[in-house]
Amino acid sequence: MAEPTTLDPTATDAVPVSQALVYNVYETLVKLDSEGHLRPLLAQAWDASPDGLTYTFQLNPAATFSDGTKVTAQAVADNVERVRTQAAAPKLKRVMELVESTKVIDDSTIAITLRSPSVRWLYEMAGAAGIVMNPAGFETAGTQTAGSGPYTLDTWLQGDSLNLKKNTAYWGTPSRFGDVVFRYFKDAGAMTASMESGQLDIIANLEAPEMLDRFTADEKRYTVLQGSTNAEVTLAINNGGEHSHVNDPDPKQAVPPNSGNPALKDVRVRKAITMAIDRQALLDAVWSGKGTLIGSMAVPTDPYYEDLTGVTPYNPEEARRLLAESGHPNLTLRLRPAARPYATRSAQFVASQLKAVGIDVTVDELNFPATWVDTVLNKADYDLSIVFHSEPRDIFTFANPDYYWRYKNDTVIALAASADAGTQEEYVADLKQAARIVAEDAAAVWLFAMPNLVVAKRGITGIPANANGSQSFDVTTIARA
Repeated sequence: MAEPTTLDPTATDAVPVSQALVYNVYETLVKLDSEGHLRPLLAQAWDASPDGLTYTFQLNPAATFSDGTKVTAQAVADNVERVRTQAAAPKLKRVMELVESTKVIDDSTIAITLRSPSVRWLYEMAGAAGIVMNPAGFETAGTQTAGSGPYTLDTWLQGDSLNLKKNTAYWGTPSRFGDVVFRYFKDAGAMTASMESGQLDIIANLEAPEMLDRFTADEKRYTVLQGSTNAEVTLAINNGGEHSHVNDPDPKQAVPPNSGNPALKDVRVRKAITMAIDRQALLDAVWSGKGTLIGSMAVPTDPYYEDLTGVTPYNPEEARRLLAESGHPNLTLRLRPAARPYATRSAQFVASQLKAVGIDVTVDELNFPATWVDTVLNKADYDLSIVFHSEPRDIFTFANPDYYWRYKNDTVIALAASADAGTQEEYVADLKQAARIVAEDAAAVWLFAMPNLVVAKRGITGIPANANGSQSFDVTTIARA
């Protein structure tokens, strides 16, 4: 688990702040459980109009913010407006751009009308886009918290830990833990050593899977959970290719946004990159065989998933042929992975395999999240990158040409739009087709779906095996026997 750079979940598309604060400190109208199902939270009930445009939420009248003020429909409306019109993360702003209007019916009832029907909008509202922050805390949201959850901020020691204290006046079912400390480690070995020395109660997702056996072998001290996530570990390919660094006279010179090697616009080159990588061998070497091979931006728990790993299989000889046919038998590419263990290990493996087919790779690890978000996510200043994407149902990112993949396919865009506006059956059928097109286009290389490897002290219960819901590490269900 990486450290957040801000305490405002709406200010960044990066996951770390949501992992720590969503559901624990900030609550949403609806909540995604570990199986990806919507549950009541601040809204005790909701319904949609027959045309799918208007959602009406009935708030729990008992809900209060941590300062004791009531969570009202007006506060919900203010939060929607804040994300929609003020500085917010691009992805979250796009969620709220779907909103046409809000109508406060009474203190506990709000109607939100969309510009067009959207199946996924309600799911997005279960994450950072839908948090309900006390409007009195808008101005200080980056450094202070103002939520309605069972915890509030105690201290944030940047570079070390985020400490939450129990909200003793919490309006709902009290949490079963007292204070909660999220500790951040730059080194996976140090984290496992801290667990073995008794300094930690839980490792939220083990980033040294080769060390898992030492915990499973000691059943008297530890409980080990091995489940699934919706996080796709992706070798991103910059499909935009508006600027080449291959012949830059000065590699330190400023580069424009969307700066990737033009060769990557050629589908033959992208397929060659995919075929050059033995993904099963990568999974075995990098993540001890833990995880699931996938062939597109979908995991087995997505309703539109199908196994597409065979669309562009490992075939280094064909990769060399495609590179020669495309006129790029000797490429030099910049691989800028997030500086996280799974990404940096994968980067070295990828660089070795690409070199074997004639592609020289320069690996430039970027501090995550701050530097990676600014350089890759915001500016698309990369050729290749590695990070995992844990947002639910994130196939929709390939229907956004401005996203850092810089991928534009009009058919995929149309399928995503029709899926979102259609019935559940149409949603599944259209997104299944979109996922196949993206795979056939080799718009990225999907290395594997990240497993959920959790280690806990014996006697700690309530930790879900799977992390297939929101991006939150929800501590509200955890207890000590």
